[in-house]
Amino acid sequence: MAMKSSGFGRIGVLMGGPSSEREISFKSGKAVYESLKGLGLDVVKIDITSDKVKENTGLIRSNKIDCAFISLHGRFGEDGGIQRVLEGLKLPYTASGVMASQLAMDKISSRRIFEIFRLNVPRYLVLTKKGFNPGWRVVNQLSLPLVVKPATNGSSIGLTIVDKEKDLARAVDLAFGFDQRILVEEYIPGREMTVGVLDQEPLPVIEIVPKKRFFDFQAKYQHGLTEYVVPAKISKALSKKIQSVAISAHKHLGCSGCSRVDIILSKNNMPFVLEVNTVPGMTETSLLPKAASKAGINFSGLCLKLIKLAYEKT
Repeated sequence: MAMKSSGFGRIGVLMGGPSSEREISFKSGKAVYESLKGLGLDVVKIDITSDKVKENTGLIRSNKIDCAFISLHGRFGEDGGIQRVLEGLKLPYTASGVMASQLAMDKISSRRIFEIFRLNVPRYLVLTKKGFNPGWRVVNQLSLPLVVKPATNGSSIGLTIVDKEKDLARAVDLAFGFDQRILVEEYIPGREMTVGVLDQEPLPVIEIVPKKRFFDFQAKYQHGLTEYVVPAKISKALSKKIQSVAISAHKHLGCSGCSRVDIILSKNNMPFVLEVNTVPGMTETSLLPKAASKAGINFSGLCLKLIKLAYEKT
C-alpha cells in the first residue's frame, strides 16, 4: 500500500489494551501521539479495551484511519491479536506481523526457536498448570537459584528469583496466576544488556544496571531505581557479538519494523538470549528510543521511521 499523497494519512495510535500492562501502554501511546501531533500529522488516540475481534474491528473502522501505530504492550498487543484484526482490515501497522508476534510473546516457543538456531539460552523447564504436581522437586533437575516466570507476560510481571527451595512453591503459584504455562530456568549471574533493532539493523547496546537485584517491574518504571549505560561500556568486539546475537534472534522469529532483544552477558562474556519484545516501550526515556537517540535518531524521527516501515511492509 502506498502512502497517501498528503503524507501518512490518518494515523491511529492504539493504546491501553486488556493486559496487565495497560497503564504502561498508555504512557507509550500518549508519547507517540504527542510526538506525531507535534509534527503536524493527522493522528488520533484509540483506546483498546477488550480482545474481542468484532468490537475492535468496529472501533478502528469508526476512526477512519489509514495506518495503525501499535502501542499496546502485553496480551492482545504483542501476541498477534491486534495484528490479526488489522490484517483483516487491510491496514498497515507498525512492528511485527501475526506469527512473529505470537512467537516472540510466547517465551517457550521463542526459546525453542533460539535453541534450533544455536543461540545460547538459560537451561529451563516448562510447567503446565494442568499437569503440575506440587510435590515434584524441580531442584533435582535445575540447581538454585532459579527464575520462575509466566510464559506470556511482559514487564517482569509474575517473575520471581528463587534462592531457597522453600520459596519455590510460592513463586510457581504466583506465575500460574498469570498463565497456564510457566518457565523455571537457571539464574545466570551477569550483566543485563538490551539491543534495539530498527529496520533489521542493530542499535547501540544498552547496559541495564538496576539498583535492585534484577530489572523487575518497579525497577523498570520507578524513577531512579535503574541506571542505563548507553552505549554499554564493553569492547567493540563484544558489542558486535551481542548485536549479532540480537539480530539473529529478531530475524529467526520473523520480526520486522523494530524490536528489543533482552540478553544476559554471563561472567565469561557469553550472551544468553532471554526474550524479544516486538512492541518495545515508546516514551522518551524508554530503551529503544534511548538507543535510537545514540544512533542519531530522535524520538519523532523514530516514530516517523516506524510508520514508513509499516507502509513498506504492506
